[in-house]
Amino acid sequence: MTRQHIKPRFPAEDYLNRELSMLAFNRRVLAQAQDERVPLLERLRFLCIVSSNLDEFFEIRMAGLKEQIKAHVPAITTDGKTPQESFRLVSAEAHAIVAEQYRHLNDVILPLMAEQGIRFLRRSKWTEAQREWIRDYFVREMVPVLTPIGLDPSHPFPKVLNKSLNFAVELEGKDAFGRSSNAAIVQAPRVLPRVTRLPEELAGCEYGFVFLSSILHEFVDELFTGMTVLGCYQFRVTRNSDLFVDEEEVTNLRTKLQGELPHRHFGDAVRLEVAENCSESMTEFLLAQFGLGSNDLYRVEGPVNLVRLMQVPDWVDRPDLKFSAFVPGLPKAVGKGANIFDSIRRSDILLHHPYQSFAPVIEFLNQAALDPQVVAIKMTVYRTGTDSVLMQSLIRAAQNGKEVTVVVELMARFDEEANIGWATKLEEVGAHVVYGVVGYKTHAKALLIVRREEGGLKRYAHLGTGNYHPRTARLYSDFGLMTANEEITHDVSEVFKQLTGLGKARTLRHLWQAPFTLQPNVVAAIQAETATARAGGKAMVVAKMNSLLEPETIHALYEASQAGVSIDLIVRGVCALRPGVPGLSDNIRVRSIIGRFLEHHRVFYFYAGGEEKVYLSSADWMERNFFRRIELAFPILDPKLKKRVITEGLKFYLADNQQSWEMNGEGTYQRRRSTRAKPHNAQGELMATLGSGA
Repeated sequence: MTRQHIKPRFPAEDYLNRELSMLAFNRRVLAQAQDERVPLLERLRFLCIVSSNLDEFFEIRMAGLKEQIKAHVPAITTDGKTPQESFRLVSAEAHAIVAEQYRHLNDVILPLMAEQGIRFLRRSKWTEAQREWIRDYFVREMVPVLTPIGLDPSHPFPKVLNKSLNFAVELEGKDAFGRSSNAAIVQAPRVLPRVTRLPEELAGCEYGFVFLSSILHEFVDELFTGMTVLGCYQFRVTRNSDLFVDEEEVTNLRTKLQGELPHRHFGDAVRLEVAENCSESMTEFLLAQFGLGSNDLYRVEGPVNLVRLMQVPDWVDRPDLKFSAFVPGLPKAVGKGANIFDSIRRSDILLHHPYQSFAPVIEFLNQAALDPQVVAIKMTVYRTGTDSVLMQSLIRAAQNGKEVTVVVELMARFDEEANIGWATKLEEVGAHVVYGVVGYKTHAKALLIVRREEGGLKRYAHLGTGNYHPRTARLYSDFGLMTANEEITHDVSEVFKQLTGLGKARTLRHLWQAPFTLQPNVVAAIQAETATARAGGKAMVVAKMNSLLEPETIHALYEASQAGVSIDLIVRGVCALRPGVPGLSDNIRVRSIIGRFLEHHRVFYFYAGGEEKVYLSSADWMERNFFRRIELAFPILDPKLKKRVITEGLKFYLADNQQSWEMNGEGTYQRRRSTRAKPHNAQGELMATLGSGA
């Protein structure tokens, strides 16, 4: 097929490749595992996080590239590459990251753990007593749930679940029926732990573990009595896990989605991971079964699924090998026993998670559910977890006769099942449940409470940059604003009207909303700084986000830079903008912070002639957030809180010279280290400033 040239709207050489930028982020996460300053068990955890990130990368991004190639899509991305060109570059980099990851696991992490009395016992080193204990475990715990499947005309290759652990076994000889199949598959049920701990007196160390794969390799011949096992190899296949639901053709999205979810486990294969010792013949056989090529093969020296090692640090009681315990702070205004409505009426409240507790948000909704003066509660739900106390409060509120309206985003990737479950439970108690707007994901984080008070109805709102998810609120950095400001709460009320009803979008007084005003207002704010700089005035843009990809916004930043605007961007993950390129982006600096907590808040600062406009948002500067999602950006109007956001959300990060990575125009990152300057660690300083001990 002849390559069709589709000219990008902006020059391709001005933009970096999205997938390569995403892999560059994973290299920075891998660097945390390689950093000797990070506690040992946390380094293991970071190695596991790399695997978890790569799983999703293959399930979504790599799967998308392969779909484009398969469909002969001629489209060229913003950086000018075809899907085929992107796939080749991305595949090479992914292989390099995986190789480095396992090399570090085997050469550094495992030996260091062994020195600390935490050992993964290799089969070749088992004592007779250990072998006897492990065999007893195999017979007692594993054999009853294992189902070996011989491959012959009546036993075709089985369906293999996405990311499940499996073993390919090479055999020789005949079975009880005279069959002479030379291969079998053993699937490891997910109920079996991938790592088992031996009794301390038997292990010979404080913590002795053995991999499930080691146990099966040692005793697999007992599953094939009378036959000779020539080889046993672990393997794992990653599948396309994106759900394709044409919302405009569906009459009941929830029913359709429930039908689609099981297919996620059996989407098209996109990657095959095999043990390093897997024979060439078996490797070729497996690749053929999954319709994959050599570029899709990843040989690894160790467990094919490092994600399952994430639990090991939790099992090991060694505080000295983990991050020190941290207790989030609690602002006095929302301390124990406080009436949150009284506190919010007095002044806006800013919460900075995980440095400050998420408990006030939980208490806000809990008090609303029980307060006889509260008449209505409206809330958006994107990710909340399977055991959410917030959802329980909404259910309680509905049972108490409140008007409860919940906008549940059913298409929240990998949380679809949990959200369907909550939608069902809420409907059962009489809550109004809607699924947003067809074709647009509802990603905004908003909670509106209407209370009957003296003088009439009073609105209270919570707006956030992160999900209503208590667990991630302990791990992700996010801002949340509690306010009774009449104009802002009016805007929030208008947004909920749009989400639940019909009609034209009304002009909002303070909120910027995607897909209508968010992107135009961001671009307009950048252009206003550009005009100021051209007129000789002071102009500045500082923005913090997870991803920066939208071409028009990047183009506006380039023009601002050329006009002399000072631009600092703190972008955790993917960034398509090229900083520091002479004549293009001389005045733009891009850095990424990788540390103990996942950087997640979005903060947009514009100098605005000294007015210093500050917005917090649920949205990254990406096309999907600007044009295919319902998102909100909200201003911080209180001068004291605005100063806090500028200091805690931006200045601390710009000063960081311990966990900060600086990006150059080629998309390469260098760790920012200063031997002369005073060390600054943004996350550490925020813990010290806002934590309970502060």
